[in-house]
Amino acid sequence: MNEFPVFSVAIPAYNEAALLPRLLDSIEVARVRYSPDAGAVEVIVGDNASTDDTAKIARARGCVVAAVEKRAIAAARNGAARLARGSILCFIDADSILHPDTFVEIAAAMHDDGCAVGASGVRMERMSPGIALTWAMMVPMTRLAGFDTGVVFCRRADYLAVGGYREHLLVAEDVDFMWRLKRHGAKRGARFRRLPSARAITSTRKFDRHGDWHYVPLMLALPLKLMFARRALHAQVREYWYER
Repeated sequence: MNEFPVFSVAIPAYNEAALLPRLLDSIEVARVRYSPDAGAVEVIVGDNASTDDTAKIARARGCVVAAVEKRAIAAARNGAARLARGSILCFIDADSILHPDTFVEIAAAMHDDGCAVGASGVRMERMSPGIALTWAMMVPMTRLAGFDTGVVFCRRADYLAVGGYREHLLVAEDVDFMWRLKRHGAKRGARFRRLPSARAITSTRKFDRHGDWHYVPLMLALPLKLMFARRALHAQVREYWYER
């Protein structure tokens, strides 16, 4: 038995009682695939002022719960990470599902010091023409930028070195975090790594709620709002990602 876990999985969560259990189930499957030692992986839920049974469910499943009052996903990620004891931190959203080989592939990626930060990549929970077009718009951006999404992982020491997530960012906090980790890792020749096959499944609930084509006009309008309507964009971000 390990005195300390190898992996600490940090889950930001706001009113995720419905979807959190399936993520926890998938983490357990991936943990068993990685190690028979139940202590090899700890799970920490950053409960972002939920009003449902998110915290209760997490505790019943053996998770550590970090109470985070500030309504920002970056704050919830940091709140969970502050309680982490593992040498490798893994960040995953509560509406996702881990691939069974997640920890096996992360361990391989982090075997030497050549990886500063990495991500599993994702596949969509379901597909449609509208979602496929959104996907086709997003994937080239992640490849060109040298980032990805899904399970984002790094060494705890590197997380501390860059100061974690910037909590004033309401969105794209993960992109900013990976960018700073890449710059930090470059000093020792470390880089970003994408897992070869263990892609997480990401929820399509935003598409279920707003329609399969809704993200296309959002993305097309983003540059203009960034230049000429920042206050309106901030209000839209609040409504889209936090108030609903």
